[in-house]
Amino acid sequence: WSGFIFIPNPFLPGCQRHWVKQCLKLYPQKPNVCNLDLHMAPEKTIDLWGQSKEQLKRKGSSKWEPRSLLEKLRWVTLGYHYNWDTKKYSANHHTPFPSDLAFLSEQVAAACGFRGFQAQAGILNYYHFDSSLGIHVDESELDLSRPLVSFSFGQSSVFLLGGLKREEAPTAMFMHSGDIMVMSGFSRLLYHAVPRVFPNPEGTALPSCLDQTLSSDLSVGSVIEHSSDEDWQVCAKYLQSSRINMTIRQVLAEGQKFPEESGTDKKGQAPSEDSHHQKNRGAKRHKPN
Repeated sequence: WSGFIFIPNPFLPGCQRHWVKQCLKLYPQKPNVCNLDLHMAPEKTIDLWGQSKEQLKRKGSSKWEPRSLLEKLRWVTLGYHYNWDTKKYSANHHTPFPSDLAFLSEQVAAACGFRGFQAQAGILNYYHFDSSLGIHVDESELDLSRPLVSFSFGQSSVFLLGGLKREEAPTAMFMHSGDIMVMSGFSRLLYHAVPRVFPNPEGTALPSCLDQTLSSDLSVGSVIEHSSDEDWQVCAKYLQSSRINMTIRQVLAEGQKFPEESGTDKKGQAPSEDSHHQKNRGAKRHKPN
């Protein structure tokens, strides 16, 4: 597919741990937006990590144990916050984009030939073994000439890449921890889906790339931070049955502005979690990211 770039895990040993920790500990924090904000009081969602870590560390293998708040996380939006109702971004619902994630995304884009890419919006999806993402196309960004940059961590999944029409037969491929996809050019508007998340093919609780620890001598200027053993213990427990995906996009072209809109509601937030995360025959489904 013209413009579709698949990069098998390029991360140096231990570096994936930083991004997993950010997705679980830092990025769900205010002022970023998550699905739990839609039906919980603001003071209840201030510190999902702090409220969940002890429960996660004690967690066994029983499906009947109550889920922690982190395990109820389905999505987090960054930068320009996506409105799940209108399928639009807006100028009045924007918070600062994380600088470390912007650096990572812009470096990957540049390495793929897209210099000047600006990380302006991010949608983080949190999957479990019974989660899936329905077929969709990403077309809400005002500048569709810029690529989508997607990162996966944790358990594996099947990724389906289709055509310009929903009914075109897709090609299936595996996505493993650390893999990166860049959708640009012709592939930027192709339909795609994640029908299934499954245990990593090595047969271990976590893929071996996540067992690697960070080198003690990080390069000067690195955005990667060392994770404490305690923090990683929580992350590792979470990832034993989960997958995290970060999809970063540039919304506006250089100098472009949002069109004037009337009657925006709730700063672009959706009215209910179900508009993003629906149950269909017992399978949890994510709304298109």
